[in-house]
Amino acid sequence: MGRHIEIPGLTLGTDDFARARANVAPHIYHTPLLTNRSLSEASGFDVRLKAEIFQKGGSYKVRGPLNVIAHLTEEERARGIICSSAGNHAQGVAIAAQLYGIEATVLMAENATKSKIAATEGYGAKVVLHGSIWDEANEKALELVEEHGYTYVHPFDDPRLIAGQGTLGLEVLDDWPEVEVAVLPIGGGGLISGNSMSLKAGKPDIRVFGVESSGAPAMKRSVEAGELVTLDTVETIIDGLRVKRVGKNTASIVSRFVEEVVTLPDDQIFEALLWLMTRAKLVVEGAAAAPVGALLHHLIDAPPGTRVVCVLSGGNLDIEQIRGLRWN
Repeated sequence: MGRHIEIPGLTLGTDDFARARANVAPHIYHTPLLTNRSLSEASGFDVRLKAEIFQKGGSYKVRGPLNVIAHLTEEERARGIICSSAGNHAQGVAIAAQLYGIEATVLMAENATKSKIAATEGYGAKVVLHGSIWDEANEKALELVEEHGYTYVHPFDDPRLIAGQGTLGLEVLDDWPEVEVAVLPIGGGGLISGNSMSLKAGKPDIRVFGVESSGAPAMKRSVEAGELVTLDTVETIIDGLRVKRVGKNTASIVSRFVEEVVTLPDDQIFEALLWLMTRAKLVVEGAAAAPVGALLHHLIDAPPGTRVVCVLSGGNLDIEQIRGLRWN
Protein backbone atom coordinates (compact mmCIF):
# COMPACT_ATOMS: atom_id res chain seq x y z
CA MET A 1 0.00 0.00 0.00
CA GLY A 2 1.01 3.59 -0.55
CA ARG A 3 2.81 3.10 -3.86
CA HIS A 4 2.14 6.10 -6.09
CA ILE A 5 2.10 6.41 -9.83
CA GLU A 6 2.46 9.98 -11.03
CA ILE A 7 1.89 11.82 -14.28
CA PRO A 8 2.08 15.58 -14.76
CA GLY A 9 -0.84 17.18 -12.94
CA LEU A 10 -2.24 13.91 -11.62
CA THR A 11 -1.26 11.54 -8.83
CA LEU A 12 -3.04 8.30 -8.14
CA GLY A 13 -1.66 5.57 -5.91
CA THR A 14 -2.60 2.21 -4.49
CA ASP A 15 -4.26 3.98 -1.56
CA ASP A 16 -6.57 5.79 -3.99
CA PHE A 17 -7.55 2.54 -5.69
CA ALA A 18 -8.09 0.86 -2.32
CA ARG A 19 -10.37 3.71 -1.23
CA ALA A 20 -12.19 3.54 -4.54
CA ARG A 21 -12.76 -0.17 -4.02
CA ALA A 22 -14.18 0.50 -0.56
CA ASN A 23 -16.58 3.05 -2.10
CA VAL A 24 -17.57 0.89 -5.07
CA ALA A 25 -17.53 -2.76 -4.00
CA PRO A 26 -20.59 -2.70 -1.69
CA HIS A 27 -22.78 -1.59 -4.60
CA ILE A 28 -21.59 -3.74 -7.52
CA TYR A 29 -20.94 -7.31 -8.59
CA HIS A 30 -17.48 -8.86 -8.58
CA THR A 31 -17.80 -10.07 -12.16
CA PRO A 32 -16.30 -13.39 -13.26
CA LEU A 33 -13.30 -14.29 -15.37
CA LEU A 34 -14.52 -16.71 -18.02
CA THR A 35 -12.36 -19.19 -19.89
CA ASN A 36 -12.99 -19.98 -23.55
CA ARG A 37 -10.98 -22.71 -25.24
CA SER A 38 -11.98 -21.61 -28.74
CA LEU A 39 -10.68 -18.08 -28.23
CA SER A 40 -7.47 -19.36 -26.67
CA GLU A 41 -6.91 -21.68 -29.62
CA ALA A 42 -7.75 -19.01 -32.21
CA SER A 43 -5.45 -16.40 -30.64
CA GLY A 44 -2.65 -18.66 -29.45
CA PHE A 45 -2.88 -17.21 -25.93
CA ASP A 46 -4.27 -18.48 -22.63
CA VAL A 47 -7.28 -16.16 -22.55
CA ARG A 48 -9.78 -15.25 -19.88
CA LEU A 49 -12.67 -12.82 -20.35
CA LYS A 50 -13.48 -10.27 -17.64
CA ALA A 51 -17.25 -10.29 -18.02
CA GLU A 52 -18.46 -6.80 -17.12
CA ILE A 53 -21.45 -7.63 -19.31
CA PHE A 54 -22.89 -9.07 -16.08
CA GLN A 55 -22.30 -5.86 -14.10
CA LYS A 56 -25.12 -3.66 -12.80
CA GLY A 57 -26.32 -1.57 -15.71
CA GLY A 58 -24.72 -4.03 -18.11
CA SER A 59 -21.24 -2.48 -18.13
CA TYR A 60 -18.26 -1.40 -16.03
CA LYS A 61 -19.46 2.20 -16.17
CA VAL A 62 -21.16 2.16 -12.77
CA ARG A 63 -17.80 1.87 -11.02
CA GLY A 64 -16.46 5.36 -11.71
CA PRO A 65 -19.58 7.38 -10.84
CA LEU A 66 -19.94 5.53 -7.54
CA ASN A 67 -16.47 6.66 -6.55
CA VAL A 68 -17.05 10.22 -7.77
CA ILE A 69 -20.31 10.62 -5.84
CA ALA A 70 -18.71 9.16 -2.70
CA HIS A 71 -16.27 12.09 -2.80
CA LEU A 72 -18.89 14.82 -3.31
CA THR A 73 -19.93 17.16 -0.53
CA GLU A 74 -23.53 17.27 0.60
CA GLU A 75 -23.86 20.66 -1.11
CA GLU A 76 -22.57 19.24 -4.40
CA ARG A 77 -24.99 16.32 -4.17
CA ALA A 78 -27.89 18.64 -3.36
CA ARG A 79 -27.35 20.57 -6.61
CA GLY A 80 -27.93 17.38 -8.59
CA ILE A 81 -25.45 15.82 -10.97
CA ILE A 82 -25.19 16.00 -14.75
CA CYS A 83 -23.19 14.06 -17.30
CA SER A 84 -22.89 13.45 -21.03
CA SER A 85 -22.74 9.94 -22.39
CA ALA A 86 -23.03 7.61 -25.36
CA GLY A 87 -25.12 5.41 -23.10
CA ASN A 88 -23.27 3.29 -20.57
CA HIS A 89 -21.88 6.17 -18.53
CA ALA A 90 -25.44 7.49 -18.44
CA GLN A 91 -26.68 4.30 -16.86
CA GLY A 92 -23.75 4.18 -14.47
CA VAL A 93 -24.43 7.73 -13.29
CA ALA A 94 -28.16 7.06 -13.04
CA ILE A 95 -27.63 3.93 -10.93
CA ALA A 96 -25.11 5.64 -8.66
CA ALA A 97 -27.37 8.68 -8.23
CA GLN A 98 -30.32 6.46 -7.41
CA LEU A 99 -28.28 4.62 -4.77
CA TYR A 100 -27.35 7.94 -3.15
CA GLY A 101 -30.83 9.45 -3.54
CA ILE A 102 -29.76 12.41 -5.67
CA GLU A 103 -31.11 13.82 -8.94
CA ALA A 104 -29.32 13.12 -12.22
CA THR A 105 -29.57 14.70 -15.68
CA VAL A 106 -27.95 12.99 -18.66
CA LEU A 107 -27.08 14.52 -22.04
CA MET A 108 -26.98 12.07 -24.93
CA ALA A 109 -26.46 12.47 -28.66
CA GLU A 110 -29.67 12.42 -30.66
CA ASN A 111 -28.64 9.13 -32.29
CA ALA A 112 -28.05 7.39 -28.96
CA THR A 113 -29.16 3.80 -28.65
CA LYS A 114 -32.88 3.70 -27.81
CA SER A 115 -32.42 0.87 -25.35
CA LYS A 116 -29.78 2.86 -23.45
CA ILE A 117 -32.04 5.92 -23.30
CA ALA A 118 -34.87 3.82 -21.92
CA ALA A 119 -32.62 2.11 -19.40
CA THR A 120 -31.20 5.42 -18.18
CA GLU A 121 -34.68 6.84 -17.69
CA GLY A 122 -35.65 3.61 -15.98
CA TYR A 123 -33.01 4.26 -13.33
CA GLY A 124 -34.61 7.64 -12.62
CA ALA A 125 -32.43 10.06 -14.57
CA LYS A 126 -33.70 12.83 -16.84
CA VAL A 127 -32.40 12.39 -20.41
CA VAL A 128 -31.78 15.36 -22.73
CA LEU A 129 -30.82 14.67 -26.37
CA HIS A 130 -28.43 17.03 -28.16
CA GLY A 131 -26.02 16.81 -31.11
CA SER A 132 -24.82 13.86 -33.15
CA ILE A 133 -21.78 12.72 -31.15
CA TRP A 134 -20.66 12.70 -27.52
CA ASP A 135 -18.54 15.84 -27.88
CA GLU A 136 -21.57 17.94 -28.89
CA ALA A 137 -23.72 16.50 -26.10
CA ASN A 138 -20.92 17.27 -23.66
CA GLU A 139 -20.79 20.93 -24.74
CA LYS A 140 -24.50 21.22 -23.97
CA ALA A 141 -24.04 19.54 -20.60
CA LEU A 142 -21.42 22.13 -19.67
CA GLU A 143 -23.80 24.92 -20.70
CA LEU A 144 -26.44 23.49 -18.35
CA VAL A 145 -23.88 23.38 -15.54
CA GLU A 146 -23.44 27.13 -15.96
CA GLU A 147 -27.20 27.73 -16.14
CA HIS A 148 -28.39 25.53 -13.28
CA GLY A 149 -25.35 24.85 -11.08
CA TYR A 150 -25.38 21.08 -11.55
CA THR A 151 -22.38 19.06 -10.37
CA TYR A 152 -20.67 17.70 -13.47
CA VAL A 153 -19.51 14.06 -13.66
CA HIS A 154 -17.02 13.68 -16.50
CA PRO A 155 -17.35 10.36 -18.39
CA PHE A 156 -13.63 9.60 -18.50
CA ASP A 157 -11.17 12.30 -17.40
CA ASP A 158 -11.95 12.85 -13.70
CA PRO A 159 -9.24 11.23 -11.50
CA ARG A 160 -11.90 10.02 -9.07
CA LEU A 161 -13.75 8.34 -11.92
CA ILE A 162 -10.51 6.89 -13.29
CA ALA A 163 -9.77 5.38 -9.88
CA GLY A 164 -13.27 3.91 -9.73
CA GLN A 165 -12.89 2.26 -13.12
CA GLY A 166 -9.56 0.87 -11.92
CA THR A 167 -11.32 -1.31 -9.36
CA LEU A 168 -11.93 -3.75 -12.22
CA GLY A 169 -8.19 -4.41 -12.43
CA LEU A 170 -8.01 -5.12 -8.71
CA GLU A 171 -10.58 -7.87 -9.18
CA VAL A 172 -8.58 -9.33 -12.07
CA LEU A 173 -5.43 -9.50 -9.94
CA ASP A 174 -7.38 -11.11 -7.10
CA ASP A 175 -8.79 -13.80 -9.37
CA TRP A 176 -5.82 -14.39 -11.67
CA PRO A 177 -2.53 -13.10 -10.22
CA GLU A 178 -0.64 -14.93 -12.97
CA VAL A 179 -2.08 -12.69 -15.71
CA GLU A 180 0.58 -11.23 -18.01
CA VAL A 181 -1.31 -9.07 -20.53
CA ALA A 182 -4.55 -7.04 -20.37
CA VAL A 183 -6.47 -5.91 -23.47
CA LEU A 184 -9.12 -3.19 -23.11
CA PRO A 185 -11.23 -1.04 -25.44
CA ILE A 186 -10.70 2.72 -25.68
CA GLY A 187 -13.36 5.38 -26.13
CA GLY A 188 -12.46 8.44 -24.06
CA GLY A 189 -9.88 6.41 -22.17
CA GLY A 190 -11.25 6.16 -18.62
CA LEU A 191 -11.38 2.36 -18.54
CA ILE A 192 -7.87 1.73 -19.82
CA SER A 193 -6.42 4.60 -17.77
CA GLY A 194 -7.74 3.41 -14.44
CA ASN A 195 -6.90 -0.19 -15.10
CA SER A 196 -3.45 0.29 -16.62
CA MET A 197 -2.61 2.10 -13.38
CA SER A 198 -4.28 -0.30 -10.94
CA LEU A 199 -2.91 -3.37 -12.72
CA LYS A 200 0.63 -2.02 -12.87
CA ALA A 201 0.48 -0.79 -9.29
CA GLY A 202 -0.27 -4.37 -8.27
CA LYS A 203 1.86 -6.09 -10.90
CA PRO A 204 4.45 -3.78 -12.51
CA ASP A 205 5.45 -6.23 -15.25
CA ILE A 206 1.95 -6.70 -16.69
CA ARG A 207 1.59 -5.37 -20.25
CA VAL A 208 -1.52 -3.41 -21.25
CA PHE A 209 -2.91 -2.95 -24.77
CA GLY A 210 -5.73 -0.67 -25.90
CA VAL A 211 -8.05 -1.15 -28.86
CA GLU A 212 -9.80 1.59 -30.86
CA SER A 213 -11.91 1.62 -33.97
CA SER A 214 -9.75 2.63 -36.94
CA GLY A 215 -12.54 5.09 -37.75
CA ALA A 216 -12.00 6.96 -34.47
CA PRO A 217 -8.34 6.62 -33.43
CA ALA A 218 -8.24 9.69 -31.19
CA MET A 219 -6.11 8.06 -28.48
CA LYS A 220 -3.64 6.47 -30.87
CA ARG A 221 -3.08 9.74 -32.72
CA SER A 222 -2.78 11.72 -29.50
CA VAL A 223 -0.18 9.34 -28.07
CA GLU A 224 1.78 9.36 -31.32
CA ALA A 225 1.67 13.17 -31.52
CA GLY A 226 2.55 13.70 -27.87
CA GLU A 227 -0.42 16.05 -27.49
CA LEU A 228 -4.20 15.91 -27.63
CA VAL A 229 -5.47 15.51 -31.17
CA THR A 230 -9.06 16.33 -32.07
CA LEU A 231 -10.30 14.27 -35.00
CA ASP A 232 -12.03 16.17 -37.78
CA THR A 233 -14.54 13.35 -38.19
CA VAL A 234 -15.28 9.96 -36.67
CA GLU A 235 -16.26 7.07 -38.89
CA THR A 236 -17.56 4.40 -36.56
CA ILE A 237 -21.11 3.42 -35.60
CA ILE A 238 -19.94 1.94 -32.31
CA ASP A 239 -21.14 4.42 -29.71
CA GLY A 240 -18.68 3.42 -26.99
CA LEU A 241 -15.74 4.13 -29.34
CA ARG A 242 -17.15 7.21 -31.08
CA VAL A 243 -15.08 10.07 -29.59
CA LYS A 244 -13.34 12.92 -31.41
CA ARG A 245 -11.09 13.90 -28.50
CA VAL A 246 -9.89 11.86 -25.54
CA GLY A 247 -9.09 13.28 -22.12
CA LYS A 248 -5.97 15.15 -21.06
CA ASN A 249 -5.51 12.86 -18.08
CA THR A 250 -6.38 9.68 -19.93
CA ALA A 251 -4.00 10.45 -22.80
CA SER A 252 -1.20 11.16 -20.34
CA ILE A 253 -1.81 7.88 -18.54
CA VAL A 254 -2.05 5.86 -21.73
CA SER A 255 1.16 7.37 -23.11
CA ARG A 256 3.02 6.17 -20.03
CA PHE A 257 1.36 2.94 -18.94
CA VAL A 258 -0.05 1.33 -22.09
CA GLU A 259 2.32 -0.63 -24.30
CA GLU A 260 0.43 -0.07 -27.55
CA VAL A 261 -2.87 1.16 -28.93
CA VAL A 262 -4.05 -0.91 -31.89
CA THR A 263 -6.97 -0.26 -34.21
CA LEU A 264 -9.29 -2.32 -36.37
CA PRO A 265 -12.26 -1.42 -38.57
CA ASP A 266 -15.88 -1.73 -37.51
CA ASP A 267 -16.50 -4.78 -39.69
CA GLN A 268 -13.78 -6.73 -37.88
CA ILE A 269 -15.14 -5.60 -34.52
CA PHE A 270 -18.61 -6.81 -35.49
CA GLU A 271 -17.10 -10.08 -36.68
CA ALA A 272 -15.73 -10.48 -33.16
CA LEU A 273 -19.13 -9.60 -31.72
CA LEU A 274 -20.75 -12.32 -33.80
CA TRP A 275 -17.95 -14.73 -32.91
CA LEU A 276 -18.64 -14.18 -29.20
CA MET A 277 -22.34 -14.79 -29.76
CA THR A 278 -21.87 -18.00 -31.71
CA ARG A 279 -18.75 -19.50 -30.13
CA ALA A 280 -18.91 -18.23 -26.55
CA LYS A 281 -22.69 -17.71 -26.23
CA LEU A 282 -22.08 -14.21 -24.89
CA VAL A 283 -23.96 -11.05 -25.91
CA VAL A 284 -21.66 -8.02 -25.95
CA GLU A 285 -21.83 -4.54 -27.41
CA GLY A 286 -19.45 -3.32 -30.08
CA ALA A 287 -16.88 -1.66 -27.82
CA ALA A 288 -16.64 -4.82 -25.73
CA ALA A 289 -15.97 -6.92 -28.83
CA ALA A 290 -13.02 -4.76 -29.92
CA PRO A 291 -10.40 -6.46 -27.67
CA VAL A 292 -11.57 -9.88 -28.86
CA GLY A 293 -11.29 -8.65 -32.44
CA ALA A 294 -7.70 -7.62 -31.72
CA LEU A 295 -6.95 -11.14 -30.48
CA LEU A 296 -8.64 -12.85 -33.41
CA HIS A 297 -6.72 -10.66 -35.88
CA HIS A 298 -3.43 -11.20 -34.03
CA LEU A 299 -2.79 -7.54 -33.26
CA ILE A 300 -1.43 -8.15 -29.75
CA ASP A 301 2.33 -8.56 -29.66
CA ALA A 302 2.96 -11.30 -27.11
CA PRO A 303 4.48 -14.81 -27.19
CA PRO A 304 2.25 -17.86 -27.72
CA GLY A 305 0.73 -19.12 -24.50
CA THR A 306 0.79 -15.70 -22.81
CA ARG A 307 -1.86 -15.35 -20.10
CA VAL A 308 -4.19 -12.63 -21.43
CA VAL A 309 -7.25 -11.05 -19.83
CA CYS A 310 -9.63 -9.52 -22.35
CA VAL A 311 -12.13 -7.04 -20.89
CA LEU A 312 -15.71 -7.41 -22.11
CA SER A 313 -16.65 -3.89 -21.07
CA GLY A 314 -20.42 -4.03 -21.65
CA GLY A 315 -23.33 -6.03 -22.94
CA ASN A 316 -25.82 -3.34 -23.94
CA LEU A 317 -26.05 -4.32 -27.58
CA ASP A 318 -28.29 -2.35 -29.92
CA ILE A 319 -29.60 -4.84 -32.49
CA GLU A 320 -30.38 -1.99 -34.88
CA GLN A 321 -26.66 -1.26 -35.16
CA ILE A 322 -25.93 -4.65 -36.68
CA ARG A 323 -28.90 -4.97 -39.00
CA GLY A 324 -27.75 -5.10 -42.61
CA LEU A 325 -24.14 -5.88 -41.74
CA ARG A 326 -22.61 -8.93 -43.39
CA TRP A 327 -19.86 -11.18 -42.16
CA ASN A 328 -17.70 -13.46 -44.26
